[in-house]
Amino acid sequence: SADVRRHEAGPAGNPPFPMDIRFMDTDFAKARYLGEFDLFTLEANVGSVSVAHAMNNFDLRPAPASPMMWRETFADADTTTGDVSASFNQWGGRLELGLDAYRAEHSATITNPNNSNFFVAAIPDAEVERFGMFAEWQGAVGSLNSELGLRVDRHTSDVGEASVGSALPPAPGMLAMAYNGVDRSFQDTGVDAVARFFTDERDGFVWRFTLAHKTHAPTYLQRYGWMPIPASGGLADGNTYVGNLDLELERALIAEVGFDYFGDRFYARPTVYTRQVSDFVQGGPFDSTPGVIDTPQEMISNMNGDPTPLRWANVDAEFYGLDVDFGYDFEGPLRFDGVLNYVRGKRGDVDDNLYRIAPPNLTGALTWQKDMWSASMEVRSVAEQDEVSATNSEQPTPGYVTLGLFADWHMTQSVHVSVGVENLFDHVYRDHLSGYNRNSGSDVAVGTRLPGAGRSAFVRIGIVG
Repeated sequence: SADVRRHEAGPAGNPPFPMDIRFMDTDFAKARYLGEFDLFTLEANVGSVSVAHAMNNFDLRPAPASPMMWRETFADADTTTGDVSASFNQWGGRLELGLDAYRAEHSATITNPNNSNFFVAAIPDAEVERFGMFAEWQGAVGSLNSELGLRVDRHTSDVGEASVGSALPPAPGMLAMAYNGVDRSFQDTGVDAVARFFTDERDGFVWRFTLAHKTHAPTYLQRYGWMPIPASGGLADGNTYVGNLDLELERALIAEVGFDYFGDRFYARPTVYTRQVSDFVQGGPFDSTPGVIDTPQEMISNMNGDPTPLRWANVDAEFYGLDVDFGYDFEGPLRFDGVLNYVRGKRGDVDDNLYRIAPPNLTGALTWQKDMWSASMEVRSVAEQDEVSATNSEQPTPGYVTLGLFADWHMTQSVHVSVGVENLFDHVYRDHLSGYNRNSGSDVAVGTRLPGAGRSAFVRIGIVG
């Protein structure tokens, strides 16, 4: 199979970021081969994604009064992926062996359209590569069903030389020179392993448990962001971040246990888990004297409005939580389904909470199900989140409840209609994971969390030929 696609996005508001989108043009291409042979199955995939992107702070929001504060950023990224694997019967189960590779190039340059001598190569041609090999086996170990996996990844990355235009003050140029004078390459090897076991169904129960070790490489922004800028890889929290060339791989030890229960009317699938992460990547104070501007990075950040920049750092982290989905079939066409999520995140190296952890939440839906149609009322409840990070000056958020109504109608065997209204009462709420407003041309105060989506309605028609 083969697939080629182009996606073009025009101007779009981007309130949690200091700039709005002017365009984002993306080309996708992928090809897949699947071969079924007598003794094995062979699969291979190749793909590429190419993105061209521009943002500015003057087209869609009030332009800065001074032309010298106008900014436009041009960014591009090219990613190539490939993998090949073979699966066959082995050791009483099914074994899959494979190789995969990933290569990406990223660059971003900040400019001022009113001054050609103002430019900053914020991400100067970063190159990120990963080459991996893996083995996965599914089969029985004694009386237990099992899924066992092992993979090894070799990570390498590097970045070009930072540069600034002559219109900038001396400090950024000195910072770029210092950055260019050090070794910026990175290489490390990550080893992941997982062992998942589950029982056969007995009296409605299937018990399961998982042990795993997983690694994760820091992003190119976290490693190579040499200039203090608000780019944070999606946090959109208004902070200025600086990269860290000394970041190590994140390494997590994971344990999960749970069961699936299906009775005549009631079902439940709870899972409790814990994750102990060493070298977890999170923003922290730039140095040991936050608020004291005694480094070029803090000086530049202060000039841009943030006297306390954050620096990506490795910390010890602990997660534990509970996920449950459950339901009950009443007499007749009525049923109830629910999902509960709870996660707690704590620092292991200092007495503090982890940053940006989702609050506990419960979603429940009451559905009237008939042969050709159904109607549902959904209630989503989110608790307050006051277990926040003091290190990152994180603010708590209150809880909220929203209501949605949905219906499905199979008009014929080939025509399906869905309708719905979300946040029926147009409740104003703040999602704890949402960004902070950076657009002064808004009725949302600058620096406050953006509100969640208001009331919305949809109609969807599906036709099966």
